[in-house]
Amino acid sequence: MQRVDSLQLHELRRRVLRGDDPEKSVVDPRDDDDTSLHFGGFVDDRLVVSASFFPSVAPVNDTLLTYQLRYMATDFDVQGNGYGAEVLRYAENKLRALGVEQVWANGRDSALGFYARTGWSILEGSQHLSPETHLPHTVIFKVL
Repeated sequence: MQRVDSLQLHELRRRVLRGDDPEKSVVDPRDDDDTSLHFGGFVDDRLVVSASFFPSVAPVNDTLLTYQLRYMATDFDVQGNGYGAEVLRYAENKLRALGVEQVWANGRDSALGFYARTGWSILEGSQHLSPETHLPHTVIFKVL
């Protein structure tokens, strides 16, 4: 696992999170901010997992120094092999070292089991449809 430039993540973001649709955006306006952090994991030279974190006020514990996770993606052929958990562990350690106290995300409902296994909690009553994907999401968070 390592820090990467956001541009390295666009192809994986598009393929995994946007159905490989070239019309759908995979760029966050905060991607190039100095405070944004992007992490990737590689098998040989191939990017297989990504996670981006942006400073944010969370919908829970809003007094804690918090970053939002967006664009968490694991390539289809390596899902279930621990790469997602590993990139989260790596990123959380880096964020903790920077004084970040909490992370949060709009987690896809289909991935809530994964997030629960890695120590994230659900914000009850926060279920919603993503305006970008129209898929069910729930607000999740983790105090570091």
